[in-house]
Amino acid sequence: MEGSQSGDQINPKWRKHFQRLVNLRDHLLQQQRDQFQDALEERPTFSMHMADAGTDSFDRDLALGVLSHDQDAIYEIEDALNRIRNGTYGICELTGRRIAAQRLNAVPWARFTAAAEKTLEARGAIQRIRLGRATQAERTK
Repeated sequence: MEGSQSGDQINPKWRKHFQRLVNLRDHLLQQQRDQFQDALEERPTFSMHMADAGTDSFDRDLALGVLSHDQDAIYEIEDALNRIRNGTYGICELTGRRIAAQRLNAVPWARFTAAAEKTLEARGAIQRIRLGRATQAERTK
């Protein structure tokens, strides 16, 4: 799929990561479109019962929160794709050291080594983007 990326040449070392990131981004974008479409299709039902109204409000707030989280994840994924394109993928943005291959397999959008990220999290400088558990099939691709 790298040919569809404006003719960019992807370093063969990172092709697997590039493809995983593209697939993940596409999945999240489709999920966002589906959630947005579901929200548009919902017909508001005005209930006289306060508990029902509260549940409806909670459901809308939850859906907005999920969309916001997905957008953050898409940003991180796009940023990782750009790092692959410009040759800085796999290099810690804080320390300049190589990010361990195991870490990139687990978190393909990682910007920092595990130690650097832990330090930044302790300072409250960043929050982790979590997308859920990877299946065994995804981990072995």
